[in-house]
Amino acid sequence: MLMSDKRRYLLVDGMAILFRAYFATSFTGKIRRTSSGVPVNAVHGFVRYFVDAVQTYQPSHVICCWDMGSTTFRTEQYGEYKANRPEAPEDLIPQFDLVKEVVSSFDVPNIGLNGYEADDCMGTLAAKLGKEYEVVIVTGDHDMLQLVDEQVKVAIMKKGIGNYQLYTPQSLLEEKGLTPAQVIDVKGLMGDTADNYPGVKGIGEKTAYKLIQQFGTIEGLLANLDQVSPTIRKKIEENLDMLHLSRKLATIYCEAPLPLEELNDEACRWCVNKQQVLYKFDELEFGSLSKLIDQLEPIGA
Repeated sequence: MLMSDKRRYLLVDGMAILFRAYFATSFTGKIRRTSSGVPVNAVHGFVRYFVDAVQTYQPSHVICCWDMGSTTFRTEQYGEYKANRPEAPEDLIPQFDLVKEVVSSFDVPNIGLNGYEADDCMGTLAAKLGKEYEVVIVTGDHDMLQLVDEQVKVAIMKKGIGNYQLYTPQSLLEEKGLTPAQVIDVKGLMGDTADNYPGVKGIGEKTAYKLIQQFGTIEGLLANLDQVSPTIRKKIEENLDMLHLSRKLATIYCEAPLPLEELNDEACRWCVNKQQVLYKFDELEFGSLSKLIDQLEPIGA
């Protein structure tokens, strides 16, 4: 647990956790449903992850961020961006709205912005809030490591509930040999198969790490191409445009036009109305989760 007398914001990567919860509970083929047949397995799992994150990091304020569709400013920059993503499973689709209703029952704001990804919302909030307060981002996405600084920590979810790897600038440097800014440059070189942009064709993760650790930045690498092997130099020179585009695609945008005035102190303060949450749980037939809510206590700033 992080210990501090300062206000602490927990930024939750809603879609990443919802998908994780869905696939963690659907692999057997048996989907949890209400008595009326509504699928709720992902929402049920989301609640367990969500409550654990709150108990682990003891925030005074909580915000949940969501993707708002597949079309963003990145798809305008590169038409193939995330084009390899399969359609969401049919049983998951009705749970997109349900999970936001559950988050709202905790009086936690659901934040998303058309044309931007949840990453950009979290990046914008972290940049704003991190100037004054402690911020912890809970996600499964390693791209978020570029947001780490002395005030902003990223908790990467590992397998199983309650298993996190918390990154600070120091631990990021110790484990990966990178600064947060270098995370972007590595992705620019190696690309990202999950997000479907190629980087420099023929340069993989190991080589990308080595080059950025040696030259510091993509600019440093390009200024010293005479020091790399002819093979690598040829690959870079033949893919310069895609290198720069891939780095752009990998960069989380931290100036998204969020309605920050609506995210005031009271709107984001963690203060659970247990009866309100239990009413929603009763509607979704989440009786087994009621004991989790009994354990929750408001955490004042």
